[in-house]
Amino acid sequence: MPTTPTLAVTLSPLDWAAVAGYGLVLVLTGLWLNRKQNKTEDYFLAGRSMPGWAVAVSVLATSLSAATFLGGPEQAYRGDLRYLSASLGGIIAALIVAWLFLPAFYAQGVITVYQLLQRRFGHAAQTAASAMFMLGRLFASGARIYIAAHALAFVALGGIELHNLMLASIILAAVGVAYTVTGGIATVIWTDVVQTIIFIGAVIVAASVLFVRVMDQTGGLSPAIHALRSSNKLTALSISLNPSQTYTLWTALIGFAILNLAAFGTDQDLAQRLLTCKSRAHAAGAMIGSVIVGIPVTALFMSIGLLLFLYEPTNPATLGKTHGVQAMLSFMTSDVPTGVAGLLIAGLFAAGLSSLDSALNALASTFVNDLYRPRHPAATDKHLLRISRIAVVSWGAALGIVACACAWWQSTSNATLLDFALAVMTFAYAPLAAVFLCALLTKRGTSTTAIAGLATGLVLTVAMEILNQQLNPIHQIAFPWRLTIATACSFAVCASRRSIINSQPNSPNE
Repeated sequence: MPTTPTLAVTLSPLDWAAVAGYGLVLVLTGLWLNRKQNKTEDYFLAGRSMPGWAVAVSVLATSLSAATFLGGPEQAYRGDLRYLSASLGGIIAALIVAWLFLPAFYAQGVITVYQLLQRRFGHAAQTAASAMFMLGRLFASGARIYIAAHALAFVALGGIELHNLMLASIILAAVGVAYTVTGGIATVIWTDVVQTIIFIGAVIVAASVLFVRVMDQTGGLSPAIHALRSSNKLTALSISLNPSQTYTLWTALIGFAILNLAAFGTDQDLAQRLLTCKSRAHAAGAMIGSVIVGIPVTALFMSIGLLLFLYEPTNPATLGKTHGVQAMLSFMTSDVPTGVAGLLIAGLFAAGLSSLDSALNALASTFVNDLYRPRHPAATDKHLLRISRIAVVSWGAALGIVACACAWWQSTSNATLLDFALAVMTFAYAPLAAVFLCALLTKRGTSTTAIAGLATGLVLTVAMEILNQQLNPIHQIAFPWRLTIATACSFAVCASRRSIINSQPNSPNE
């Protein structure tokens, strides 16, 4: 991250009241829902009784996160609108998961998606996949906490220097644990609904205020559009075959399709929300709905980046900066009416915590159901519920530590926050996508080849990341292509032997 000067930020009492009110809502919601948690299925799946619309909103909240709240504007501010083309991959992935993955999950009645691999390849493969998820989610969610920490560091700790970002990351992790540990997945989903309303409302307010300022500055809509076109800011689709470009039509149709397929179908963080629905049809509707609604919401976030690009040159508070995140935070805290700044900061916290709470619950769910329960078959629901809450606290501590590591890691890179957050996910997504596709599409694979496939995908992803860092940027391979290569190799290894099991886990192809 480029070094940027620190700005003095002073929020009014009304702004702080808005932030405090948001925090109070989270705590009260968690305490209220805690009354309904009597067993682990309630804690992790809410009794499979959640309405589809609430699940759709929760999935949307997690998939957007603080990475989109700050990263979306930064992407448009520093580049253009090509990130929007990645949504094509999301639509393709949602349709595949609805057709292939969800029928198998619901037919098997799984609590974690990795239980499907146990029935296909054996317990060792399930354990390995669960460990792969936990490792990947630890880093991916740690990165999201670090991104959300920018707001807290900026408004409360004096700036977004490295040490402030680390301290803010630890504070946010502690807050996430405080309200997630009480009510389980029901708390996650219902607080996500509240937080989505808050952060989408916040971004609408920010965009409206900024739009009025820019129109006054540029003299109207036509001059503003002309300025954006002359700066090549309105490019939304590229058909380039250059492998160093991250956002093209081809990466959207292939790399981002695999990324989103892994997110919806193999990542317990998102998949767990889908499993709380009454039926696979409700789950499919929630998933596809969240993807479709997410497109205009992402476009709204990116429009703020375009408006900031036009507005910043005449704004004394941010004059001369090239860092999109700093420009966004400066505008949110120093150039909006009293009270609005607090709403915007609360919205950013909501975006960050909406992805943290779900990650904590998913990590605890995977640990308890895939690792702890099989080794303690006589454990009562009361005991498992206590272990589940201990797991939430433990994972929260681990996420805080990883978020601090991500602050240092990204400080050595010039990648945008969105690129950084998405690239971190590929370490686990490539091998998990490959093994699940092998399990559902073929009758090949054994416990040994599944584990070898997971290891192959992880090693290849890490090796390509290290190699990429040594290359000139124009010769680098963008992470969607690295994800594709690692997934293909991992799939080949997993399918290298014929399965000793003759049936697949209720695949729709049977």
